[in-house]
Amino acid sequence: MGVTTSFQFDLAPERIASTPPEARGLARDEVGLLVARPTGATHTRFARLTEHLVAGDLLVVNTSPTMAAAVDGTVREQPVTVHFSSRNSRSSWTVEVRQPDNAGPMIDLRGGDEVEVARGSIVLVESADQNASDGVRLWKAQVAVHGGVRRFLQRHGRPIRYGYVPDAWPLSAYQTVFADDACWPGSAEMASAARPFSMSLVGRLRDAGVRVAPISLHAGVSSLEAHEPPPAEPYEVPRATAAAVNRTKRTGGRVIAVGTTVTRALESVADENGLASSYAGWTDLILGADRPARVVDGIISGWHPPEASHLQLLEAVAGRDMVAAAYEAALHGDYLWHEFGDSCLLLPQGDRLHVRRADLFEGASG
Repeated sequence: MGVTTSFQFDLAPERIASTPPEARGLARDEVGLLVARPTGATHTRFARLTEHLVAGDLLVVNTSPTMAAAVDGTVREQPVTVHFSSRNSRSSWTVEVRQPDNAGPMIDLRGGDEVEVARGSIVLVESADQNASDGVRLWKAQVAVHGGVRRFLQRHGRPIRYGYVPDAWPLSAYQTVFADDACWPGSAEMASAARPFSMSLVGRLRDAGVRVAPISLHAGVSSLEAHEPPPAEPYEVPRATAAAVNRTKRTGGRVIAVGTTVTRALESVADENGLASSYAGWTDLILGADRPARVVDGIISGWHPPEASHLQLLEAVAGRDMVAAAYEAALHGDYLWHEFGDSCLLLPQGDRLHVRRADLFEGASG
């Protein structure tokens, strides 16, 4: 099933961030931030996020670290790049096999093909998408590598990057301050909405009474964005986080999701009344007009390309009109797109300031 969004736009090449902000002379939290409310848009810097949240708000963040998920290999004596997307079991992974020059996926492979990699092999078993009609992009594969996949990727892997990022950058450029190395297997690509956070900004937010709670969702490859729904992904919403979400809703604060991965996880455990429960498993939830957000009151996001399925999720949180207005304002400004670009804060309910101070820290650990 394809996905559609309510608007399309042309993205000029100069609007794409091809290098990390640090390489452009900026700190992480100095990237641009557009804050969208029902009353209009405010243009600022991410470091000033504290001015747009209030005591009693809850930021929910993804602690999944970014894997060094791209490795070199050969199949049928042709060089390829393998992207590890998600783990199905100890030796079974969903992978994407791509041309080594970032020109796109290899879609003429067959079940039984073997990709030779350093000190091991990856055998393609079957399509991970039974509805694929234009060649197989994602494969369920059996992986046999020396030392196991985690050690193999640490030794031989590198961050996934696409053609709009011409130079290689270290894995640290693709990690957020919330990434937890113990949270294995991690994500194929960075939960990039959280990249602009610095530790000093997190400290200022907490000093202002804005609480932070974690979830984990291990995101797969994003190369299937155009008109295609996201695949099922493993996630966990801890009990303390579910309690913090429900307490925030009860006391009149806002639940702000840091990224589409957090939104997907929280909405997967939300009941019809907008209350959350703890859970660990897989989610295949697709948010949109038929399933709007129930628990998430606002979202921090990067800027997504036209026709990306992430835009449908943003509309589920903030509504079509606000998302379209925010993107129009960004296109008329100087905002940059993709994981190294600028940010947006969508607040469809505007500012809510009536939280009782006595409720701010009561039972903060859930």
